[in-house]
Amino acid sequence: MSTLETNAIGKYSGNNVSVDDSLNLKSYDTTARNGLTSVAGDTIYNTTTAKVEYYDGSAWVSAGDDKVPVSYLIIAGGGGGSASISNNVGGGGGGAGGYINSYASENSGAGGPNALKLFLNTAVGFTVTVGAGGAGFTASGNADGNSGNDSSFEQIQANGGGGGGRVLNDGLSGGSGGGAGGYYDKDGGAGTTNQGYKGGDNSTYGQQSTGGGGGAGAVGGNAGASGNVAGVGGAGLSSSITSLAVTRAGGGGGTSINGGGAGGSGGGGAGGSGSTAAGNGTAYTGSGGGGTNGAGGTAGTSGSGGKGVVILRYPNTFTAALSGGAASTAGEQTTGNDKYIQIESTGTVTFS
Repeated sequence: MSTLETNAIGKYSGNNVSVDDSLNLKSYDTTARNGLTSVAGDTIYNTTTAKVEYYDGSAWVSAGDDKVPVSYLIIAGGGGGSASISNNVGGGGGGAGGYINSYASENSGAGGPNALKLFLNTAVGFTVTVGAGGAGFTASGNADGNSGNDSSFEQIQANGGGGGGRVLNDGLSGGSGGGAGGYYDKDGGAGTTNQGYKGGDNSTYGQQSTGGGGGAGAVGGNAGASGNVAGVGGAGLSSSITSLAVTRAGGGGGTSINGGGAGGSGGGGAGGSGSTAAGNGTAYTGSGGGGTNGAGGTAGTSGSGGKGVVILRYPNTFTAALSGGAASTAGEQTTGNDKYIQIESTGTVTFS
């Protein structure tokens, strides 16, 4: 390989210098860049920020518009379970909220393709919506569970989890679907493509048990074909967007006269039975609440869906500020060359 060394290059035509091939700047990540001995005018390509940067004599500055590369995990509110007072025949578990993940190589819900990282402007306010979970209730009759509310960030929307189906009803559709209600042959609600899975079915006429809610990682369990076995909640999905693997968005368990089904991994509420109330989905995981039945005409209490969450990750050369009601209990956290922030209420985020 030949090497050309020169102190000057003459102009080819007018004020232009002709280069036949593309010019490839020397590449460094942020850590390696900070270890350089630099003088004003030095120019590199930063692989951490995906930007051309120059040294102004005191600091490295991004050339052109300063874009923030942002990975995100968006989870909607989980669906609430259904409750009943009808002869121990119960309602289905709530489905998990829709799950959309762009971080690293982790899949979105339902085994779908990876979502795309965003490149956002600084000094611009971006709306963040964090969906509440569907409320549980004590049955005064028979009613479907309340579906969760949507979460969104920069026009990317995760759908609220479907509520559990009441007695004689299918589960409600959502990010993940709610479980089917008891007694008749009924179906779990559908999940949203690339966000979550369907709820569990009740495939047997006269079956008093109910289906579990769907999770971001798996379908809800079907009601047992015999022996009145409650469907379990569908499993959630794990993400390391905070650099710690955490499973979220599990489905709520169904119910039977022999006890409630387990909630799905990631925070799904367990199903209740008789005087035992169903469990709630865990907050900031978008998990579904458990379904339940009544006992001797006494109303059962179903579980509420867990509130959703929006988690953002970006290079540690930027700072995120929350306003307009948006809040984060822990605030910005630094992990290696990145920061992340877990946003727990609706408002605005601005990068600088």
